[in-house]
Amino acid sequence: MTVKAEFIARLAAAGLRAVEATSFVHPKWVPQLADAEELMPRLAGLSEQYPGLRLPVLVPNERGLDRALAHHATEIAVFASATETFARRNLNRTAGEALEMFRPVVERAGAAGVPTRGYLSMCFGDPWEGRVPTAQVVDFGVRLLELGCTELSLGDTIGVATPGQVGALLQGFTEAGVPMARLAVHFHDTYGQALANTLAALRAGVTTVDASAGGLGGCPYAKSATGNLATEDLVWMLHGLGIETGVDLRALVATSAWMAGQLGRPSPSRAVQALAGRPA
Repeated sequence: MTVKAEFIARLAAAGLRAVEATSFVHPKWVPQLADAEELMPRLAGLSEQYPGLRLPVLVPNERGLDRALAHHATEIAVFASATETFARRNLNRTAGEALEMFRPVVERAGAAGVPTRGYLSMCFGDPWEGRVPTAQVVDFGVRLLELGCTELSLGDTIGVATPGQVGALLQGFTEAGVPMARLAVHFHDTYGQALANTLAALRAGVTTVDASAGGLGGCPYAKSATGNLATEDLVWMLHGLGIETGVDLRALVATSAWMAGQLGRPSPSRAVQALAGRPA
């Protein structure tokens, strides 16, 4: 847990201003996150130290919300599914039932002045159902926003999306009246398409991209999912495009190399591999 706190502090020091800190999921389902209550107090001073820093936490239900609010969370996120099979395997209910489960979560968080971000999984492909129809994804996404989510993150949970599919899905949301400012993208790099997909999203007008420091991650309920788009690879590309991020890439690479050492395995991030050993 001390390592987690230092990791988040180092990411903030590198210039990242939105770091998902933990999840208040039941420890039975994700034991790695059983220390959420212990971690939160260790992060208490970071927002004062780094103005503008956001530390959202993931909550699965009202019980998770209670725990998050008790530990002074200032932003939460909920996660839904665009497919029925994944909803049943990940949330133990239908996709529609999951949305209704989140309604009181979003309402209570809003009443407490805590904004809610919505994650939508399996937006491009599902390991059991195959390719997911655009209209189906848009329907569930719009319903999440209508619950009161301030932002919707579209997840390529198993990393099968291609740039053309990304453009088509974003066009579907545009036609449904959803502005790009309310959308984010969340790509896994299973087939090496995450950066290409991100570029397609940027060109469509999306300005919020989820990424994982060092390319860590996956999904415990989707075994084919590999790590997320590496934050370092994303920052390298954005800087090459002339997009200012406020991130010190060298400090970020050093942080991810340090974390790889803590985990005892190399980082899959290409930028970390290329830059970690170079002199500043």
